[in-house]
Amino acid sequence: MEETIEHDIEGSYRDSVATITKDGKRNFINPKKPKGQYYNLRTWFSIFYLIVFFTIPFIKVHGEPLVMINVLERKFIIFGMVFWPQDFFIFGIATLTFVVFIILFTVVFGRVFCGWACPQTIFMEMVFRKIEYWIDGDFAKQKRLREMPWNGEKIRKRSIKFIIFFGLSFLIANFFLAYLIGIDQLLGYLQNPAANVGTLVSLLIFTSVFFFVYWWFREQACIVVCPYGRLQSVMLDKNSIVVAYDHVRGEPRGKLKKHEDHEIIWQNHKSDDRGSIKIAGIEESKLNGDCIDCFACVRVCPTGIDIRNGTQLECVNCTACIDACDSIMNSVHKPKGLIRYASENSIVQGVKLKFTTRIKAYTAVLTLLLSLLIFLLVSRTDIDVRLMRTAGMTYTSMPDGRISNLYNLKLTNKTHEDIPFTLKLENAQGEIQFVGNENLMVKKEDYSHLQFFIILNRNELKGWKTDLRIGMYENNKKIKTVMATFIGPEVYN
Repeated sequence: MEETIEHDIEGSYRDSVATITKDGKRNFINPKKPKGQYYNLRTWFSIFYLIVFFTIPFIKVHGEPLVMINVLERKFIIFGMVFWPQDFFIFGIATLTFVVFIILFTVVFGRVFCGWACPQTIFMEMVFRKIEYWIDGDFAKQKRLREMPWNGEKIRKRSIKFIIFFGLSFLIANFFLAYLIGIDQLLGYLQNPAANVGTLVSLLIFTSVFFFVYWWFREQACIVVCPYGRLQSVMLDKNSIVVAYDHVRGEPRGKLKKHEDHEIIWQNHKSDDRGSIKIAGIEESKLNGDCIDCFACVRVCPTGIDIRNGTQLECVNCTACIDACDSIMNSVHKPKGLIRYASENSIVQGVKLKFTTRIKAYTAVLTLLLSLLIFLLVSRTDIDVRLMRTAGMTYTSMPDGRISNLYNLKLTNKTHEDIPFTLKLENAQGEIQFVGNENLMVKKEDYSHLQFFIILNRNELKGWKTDLRIGMYENNKKIKTVMATFIGPEVYN
């Protein structure tokens, strides 16, 4: 989205990041505690979000976690489905689909994910920030506490906040680790930390990182680290729905006068050729806009920006400024929505969201990727089979005149149950002899490697190369068909 701010009459558009002072030092943001309709909705959504986050590791399917991303063992479980390295291409398609979805979603709805569902925002604004308000008080008290010399009150409050923040960071680190290795294995490590020093060190490192983010780094994670905020300038356009200030209605800004008539009705407004707005025949220059320049929207912003300067990199669409502005508009008897979810075109031109060519293209690509992903998931088999002739060997002529080939069979069981199986030749008369144990079973979530001979009569050969079809059966039910190539001597008719 173009960031040229043509409606900033007061010239207040900043040319620096709000979290850095003029001398280059960190400027800590102490936002005012928000309240209002959107904040209440976000609170309820966050409660649901946190319940899901802290519950999923305890939910099991067939004795396995509902979700586990075990990178070390290259084992992934998503909603009870086990994925192994052989399924990596499915993860590739899923990742590509997710990226396209994020692009499409951002083009249409802006950074709604950041404000409502991003773990960083949820934990920072709905957990740690609420605790900070409870201990230190609202923004004014927090500033006074920061500037206060170290005394009994400051030491007490800082100590309590440090202990609670570190404890919560340790809890979050444990649950993130549970998503990696499973809750049972994690609890086993915690019960005997002396025998699992490496895991304990990893937990303390994760805890320190989370504590650093929520104690000191805070909104810098969204501004400096997260690439999504920088990508939005590429993905957003003037039809994207974002948290926006209605500059057409709000400008020019003017301080509220004591006896000002707040009941002026803006009606029949239209733009002339010069772009100036006429309201009921009165030039705009003779009236102030609805913005009373109270800075309520700035005081509640967790990243310290002024939303009236337009869409900015730091804005995470948390809606705190919407609630603050709506409260002020109510108090001065003006309609709400001066700051609201809107697109630039809907504000300037009064048009609704358009289903643009770009959105149609993204939707078409996303539909194709989703279809491919669904097909791969549906067609995904419970057992992966890889059959190869033993390298370096051709065929063996047996004393009875028959011909044998040696094969290697590699199996991967992706299910939660052991699978016994048998092999049968389906397009030729012959014999299958296994090397070693003939107890044919591949254990749950495990690999199996077998060797066997296929022995054929010479009259079954089609030439020096014969194509064979081998059926794999579980309890007389075919579960897989495997193709093999049988090598034999040249057949002369």
